[in-house]
Amino acid sequence: MTSAPLKPDISRPDRIRAVQRRTLVVLSAAQTVGGVGVAVGLALSSVVVDELSGSTVISGFAGTATVLGAALLALPTAKASGRGGRRAGLTLAYAAALAGCLLSVVAISVRNWPLLLAGLVLVGGGSAGNLAARYSATDLSPPGHAARHLSLVVWAATIGSVAGPNLARPTDQLGMGAGLVEKAGPFAFAALAFAMALLIVAAGLRPDPLKLARRMNETPAPVSDQNLTTASDQSSPTTSGRSGATVSPSGQNRTIRDAWTTLRTTPMARKALVMIAVSHTAMVSVMSMTPVKLHHDGSNLDVIGLVISLHIAGMYVMSPVVGWLSDKAGKVPVLMLGMGLLLSAAVLAGTAGHRVWQVTTALVLLGLGWSCGLVAGSALVSESVPVERRPAVQGLSDLLMNVCGATGTIVAGAIVGGLSYGMLGLVVGVMVTLAGLWLALTWRNAKAA
Repeated sequence: MTSAPLKPDISRPDRIRAVQRRTLVVLSAAQTVGGVGVAVGLALSSVVVDELSGSTVISGFAGTATVLGAALLALPTAKASGRGGRRAGLTLAYAAALAGCLLSVVAISVRNWPLLLAGLVLVGGGSAGNLAARYSATDLSPPGHAARHLSLVVWAATIGSVAGPNLARPTDQLGMGAGLVEKAGPFAFAALAFAMALLIVAAGLRPDPLKLARRMNETPAPVSDQNLTTASDQSSPTTSGRSGATVSPSGQNRTIRDAWTTLRTTPMARKALVMIAVSHTAMVSVMSMTPVKLHHDGSNLDVIGLVISLHIAGMYVMSPVVGWLSDKAGKVPVLMLGMGLLLSAAVLAGTAGHRVWQVTTALVLLGLGWSCGLVAGSALVSESVPVERRPAVQGLSDLLMNVCGATGTIVAGAIVGGLSYGMLGLVVGVMVTLAGLWLALTWRNAKAA
C-alpha cells in the first residue's frame, strides 16, 4: 500500500475525494480483521468464565468486562485522536486489545477467572477501536453522505465478525495442537487479528482524516459558545467533515467539558447519544447471555458460534442500507425503526424457550435494531457538532454507550441467574419501548415548534 502525500492540496475537491476513498479502504480493512478479534471474544468469553467460575451470575461479568473496557478506553482513544489524529487513537485502542488477548491466554492457562476478566477489560479496546473507526469515516464526508460513509466502515466488519465465532473450534484445536490449554487458542488468534489491525492503521491511515479536516476548516476566529450555539442549531449536514465550522489552534486540547458544553447547545446530538446508548444496552444485554442460555440448553460450540455469527451478520450486513436510508429518510425515523426491531427481538427471545431457531431469529433482529441505532445515531452526532469538538463528543458518546452496556450486562446476568432468560427479554422490551416513545414525542414536539 503506497502512502498518499501527507499534505494534499485541500483546494482541490478531487484530491479530498481521493483521500476519503483511501481512508474508507484503510478503515474497512482494519475493521475486517479487528472484527475477528472482537467476535471470537463475544462467542467464548462468557462460556469460559462460566466454566472457570462455576457461576452463571459471574459469567455475565465476561460481557461486562469487555464492554467496560470499551468504555474505559473510549476517552483515551478520543483524547489521543484529538491530539494526534485518528491514527493515534485507533493505534492505542488496538494495542490495548492485543495486550488483553495475550493476558486472557495466560489467565485461561492458569485457570484464573478474575485474571481473565482483567484481560477482557483490555480486549474491550478492540470494540473501542472499531467504534472510533466509524467516526473516522465521517471526517471528510461531503454534506449528506456521513451516514453512508460511516455505514460502509461498519459493514466492513461483517466478514471478520461473522467468521470470528465460527473460528472458535478450529482455532481452539490449533491452539491445543500448539501446546495451549483448551479454549486459549481462540484468544491467541484474536491477538494476531488485533496486531494486524494495528499495523493496517499505523501504516495506511496517511494522511490522517481528522488532521486534514481541521486544515480545511481553519480560520483565525476563536471557538466560542456563541459559535457553538449557532452551529448546533443547524441540524443539517453543514456541520459535517467539510463544513464551515470554526476551528482555532487551541481546539486541539479537547476535554470532556468541551463535550458537555457542546451537548448543552445541541439537542439533536443529545437525543442521538441517548438512542445509541439504549440500542447498545439492549443488544449487549441479550447477546451476552444468549451463549450461556444455549450452553445450558445443551448446544455445543458450533451451534453457539452459528447463532452469534447470524446475530453479528444482522448487526453489519445491512448497515449500508441503513446508512442510505438515514441520509434519505432522516436519522430520527431510522432510530425509531431501530427501537421497533429491538422490541421485536426482545419479545421473540423472551418467549423462545428451548427453540434454537426462535433464539436465532431474535438475535438477527437484535443486530438489525442495533445497526439502525448505531448508524443513524452516530451520523446524527457527527452532523450536529462542529469538527473541532467532534472527537470529544464522539468519545463521550462511546463512553456513555459502553457504560450503559456494561451496566446492562451486569443486570442481565443477575436477571438470568436469579430469574430467567425470558424475564430478561421482558425488561429489555420495556426499556426500548419507553425510549422509542420518548424519541417520537420529543421529535414531534420539536417539529411542531
